[in-house]
Amino acid sequence: MEKTNKKQITDFLINNGVIIVMFILVIYTGFTTDNFFTSNNLLNLLVNMSSRLVIALGIAGCVITAGCDLSAGRMIGFGACISGVLLQRMDYSQKFFPNMEPMNVFLVAVIVMLICAAFGSVTGFFIAYLSVPPFIATLAMMEIVYGINMIFTNATPLGGYVSNYTNVASGKFLGISYLIWIAIIVAAITWFIFNMTRHGKYMYAVGGNPQAAEVAGVPVKTTLILIYMKAAAMYGLAGFMLGAKAGGASVNLGLGYEMEAIAACTIGGVSVTGGRGRVTSAIVGVTVFELLKLALQYLGMDANAQWIAIGIVIFIAISLDIRKYIAKK
Repeated sequence: MEKTNKKQITDFLINNGVIIVMFILVIYTGFTTDNFFTSNNLLNLLVNMSSRLVIALGIAGCVITAGCDLSAGRMIGFGACISGVLLQRMDYSQKFFPNMEPMNVFLVAVIVMLICAAFGSVTGFFIAYLSVPPFIATLAMMEIVYGINMIFTNATPLGGYVSNYTNVASGKFLGISYLIWIAIIVAAITWFIFNMTRHGKYMYAVGGNPQAAEVAGVPVKTTLILIYMKAAAMYGLAGFMLGAKAGGASVNLGLGYEMEAIAACTIGGVSVTGGRGRVTSAIVGVTVFELLKLALQYLGMDANAQWIAIGIVIFIAISLDIRKYIAKK
């Protein structure tokens, strides 16, 4: 009995080691630096988390099916650039479409999501029907989307947005930024899809054992296409959000965000081996990552060195997940 309890404690410490270390780091930072534990800092943290959470929620579905999506970062940049060209002021000297009136902000968000979803469905088709490994299929789509975006924008930075668009980032409802509300709504919808719909059940079945799922009558191919299509729509929405927050966009916006999203999901409990993960997993993982970056900034770590720390966290998180998978086998 004592050995069992010790093993349970050991497993808990190992499985949640990254989260525990981050928690200790945050506590240490809060007590050794000024203005870390403040309401303004918390709200800024939540604003920074909002777009990252939308990305992580999109990529979580791919990871649950033992896949990945390397096109996320480029899709984010594409979504931001599409949003930008449709929402520039008429008096802006470098307006992309000089004679086109700015469109409705909500309509632009929908358009961006639909365009990115179309690219995601192509990725899903290659994975589902042509058995292209997700790593290769999304790598190819990453290059395609980047090339299209470079041609579309001529690699020109965008700016001069209408106030209705930038207000998406600066505006508040009940004292909380619109960006945070968007992330909350997306998280709620994703939770509903994962837990209350047939598609969600199919997703977990495919992630657990695609062969057994197909024998049981699960439409594996359709499920995979929908997962990558839904994920790409979320990347487009994240690009829309980041463009509003930055007040501008370029083809390189979102570069590398897919790696952080995959790592965040893994830290939170989404298994890279498939079949396991929740919306709360993405929330926990993104929170840990953003707290890590914030704590390192307050501790005065060099901005370039922070990438090393993030890389180490990714190494540890993936290694622990693989360890859990091997232990179960």
